[in-house]
Amino acid sequence: VAAAATTTTRRETMAGQRRVFVVGVGMTPFLKPGKHDKDYPDFAKEAGERALADATIKYSEVDQVVCSYCYGDSTCGQRAAYQLGMTGVPVYNVNNNCASGASGLFMARQFVAGGLSECVMALGFEKMEPGSLGSKFQDRTNPMDKHMMKMMELHEFVPAPPAAQMFGNAGREHQKRYGTKPE
Repeated sequence: VAAAATTTTRRETMAGQRRVFVVGVGMTPFLKPGKHDKDYPDFAKEAGERALADATIKYSEVDQVVCSYCYGDSTCGQRAAYQLGMTGVPVYNVNNNCASGASGLFMARQFVAGGLSECVMALGFEKMEPGSLGSKFQDRTNPMDKHMMKMMELHEFVPAPPAAQMFGNAGREHQKRYGTKPE
């Protein structure tokens, strides 16, 4: 779990956007799923407080919060951010699978670079279940259905976690297209 507060100087870049800096970072230890009693609000509070301390700012100085996670309900970001304070700032929930953290940090950067905010917190957290990743909703079209069909056209589907096969086969495809070596 990591949190970062971003802020800017008034100096603009050549593209007209303001320069953005990560001014504080906080993390919690990674814990094995099912082997502890902590919940995602606990992780978020610990990481967020560490990031604020590292940045030497108060939560009341944060204009917006971008929360990134995969496995959770639609407003987990609000619940996580409320552990730091209830100041009325907007809280955005970002879910982009393995890219959730990077997407959240990029979104926070955009708010600052575009001049919408002076200070934005990017707060990532996750509480996973034991075992490999799987689909949660069996009553609707899986968003990965087209990807999986294409992957199975190109590579044999094996009895292993599908996410691992997607990443592994993407690496194979890169090797084939660009001559990338396994080293």
